[in-house]
Amino acid sequence: MVIAIALRSVIGARKLASSLRNVKYAEMSQIVPYIVDTARLDTRLMRKQRHVDYDECPIEGAMDIIGGKWKPSILYRLSDGTKRFSELQRLLKKITQRTLTQQLRDLERDGMISRRIYPEVPPRVEYSLTERGRSLEPVLALLFDWGVEHVLGPKAERKERA
Repeated sequence: MVIAIALRSVIGARKLASSLRNVKYAEMSQIVPYIVDTARLDTRLMRKQRHVDYDECPIEGAMDIIGGKWKPSILYRLSDGTKRFSELQRLLKKITQRTLTQQLRDLERDGMISRRIYPEVPPRVEYSLTERGRSLEPVLALLFDWGVEHVLGPKAERKERA
């Protein structure tokens, strides 16, 4: 069975339409139910959430907002002050542009960071922590200290032994 997903952009939709021209009518009935217009989906439905209501466990709610490989690092870097996209990408050396863009969108949607666009050519975009994001600074500092003690410390000891 062929599954097709329509892209948000017009170009993506055109590519999808041109690729479907060669599909037989019988196969088309199997394809059409799976075409999804992602531009109309609510972004909350696209997030990976196990629960909608976090009354039982606030940790799950917090991890839904700040969890993942890159979000804590992004928030920690922004705790130093406002940064442009390219600065964040330089500071987080191993992150891809696509992943950084998605993580910044998620954090902005959750009210952790603010995005400011300057009407210049080329456009300049700056990211900074909101008050809600600043409330995590003590937690991020503790996490940093823990990482220095328990991750970097044993790693340095292993190098000395070798």
